[in-house]
Parts: sequence; structure tokens; C-alpha cells
Amino acid sequence: MNKNSKTTSCQPLLDYFVNLIPLNQKEKDMVMTKFHPHLFLKKQFVLQHGGVCEYFDFVVQGCLRLYKLDDKGVYHILQFANENSWILDLTSFHKIIPAVLNIDALEDTVVLRITHQDLLDLYDKAPKFDKIFRVLLENHFMQQQERIGQLFSSTAEERYELFLKTYPHLLNRIPQVQIASYLGITPEFLSRIRSRMAKGER
Repeated sequence: MNKNSKTTSCQPLLDYFVNLIPLNQKEKDMVMTKFHPHLFLKKQFVLQHGGVCEYFDFVVQGCLRLYKLDDKGVYHILQFANENSWILDLTSFHKIIPAVLNIDALEDTVVLRITHQDLLDLYDKAPKFDKIFRVLLENHFMQQQERIGQLFSSTAEERYELFLKTYPHLLNRIPQVQIASYLGITPEFLSRIRSRMAKGER
């Protein structure tokens, strides 16, 4: 891949970073060196339970899901990641241990990915990224805490409203069964919720 194509492929990520904090040309060049594009086809695994999460992925186009499969074969979706979102098994990535979660593609998906070692190298050579990724991980942690709290203390309708707020562009892109799994309800119950909301009922 030549430099021009690399620049083009990294542009969404550069735009993302610049919206957070200005980057000089050296820092932009480091992003283009450390992050590499990869295409995952629909239903393809990005990470499987038992493997080590070797990459921190930024979604350029498409949608990935992070989930756990329980002993009964039931899917528990923890996160969707569509355009301009990040996804990884955080514990596996940072501790370099086998993952307990899975990541796969709900659509054909293009990501820009960085390895653990390259991320550490980025922190060392451009400390600005240490701050950026600290904020990213803090936000991710807070979102997961909020989601756990919602699962324990909110109604299905409230969880659906939070889904609409968190993933406004996914409603018509992913199957209803995936949304229901994320909410912890059946697809039939989700249909009833959507019908009531469409009628202005609660």
C-alpha cells in the first residue's frame, strides 16, 4: 500500500483525533504508520473467546458487536461499534491474556487497528496520544457502567430509549434480534415496545 492510499485510508481516524486535540504533521505521520486497515466480511470473527485480543480497532465503515456466549448458548451483546467507534476486549488486550468475549461483524466492516506494542510506542513517542486514549478508555468504562446499571435497574422501554440515544444510526441497519439481545429481551417483546412507542404509549 503506497503512502497516498495509506493517507486516504487513515483520514477518518485523523479527523477523529483532530476533533479531540490538534495534531502536528509528525503525529499524523505516526498514526498512519501505527494503524493498519483491515476488512472483515459480514459474520467474520474479529476475536474469538480463548484467543488473545491483539488489536484495538477503530471502525471506519460497518458495524461490529462485542458479546459473550453463556453456557446455554445465549448471546449477551455488550456493545455495538459502528462508524467512528472503538472496540476491543479491554482486559485481554492490556493483560495479554485469553479473551472471554467475542467480536464479529454484523456488516462488511473496515477498521483501522493498532497492536498493543504499537500503542505503547505511540504513547512513548507522542505523549499526546496517552491523554487521548486515557479519555477514550475512561469514557468506555463509564458507558459500560451505565449499561450495567440500566440492565439491573431500568425497564425494557428505558433500555430501548438508551439504545436509540447511543446508537441512533443502527436502528434500521441491524436485525431486530440483535437489538433485542443487547436489551436482554425477546424480539417479540421488542416489537411490542416499538409498537407502543409508535402510538405514543408507555
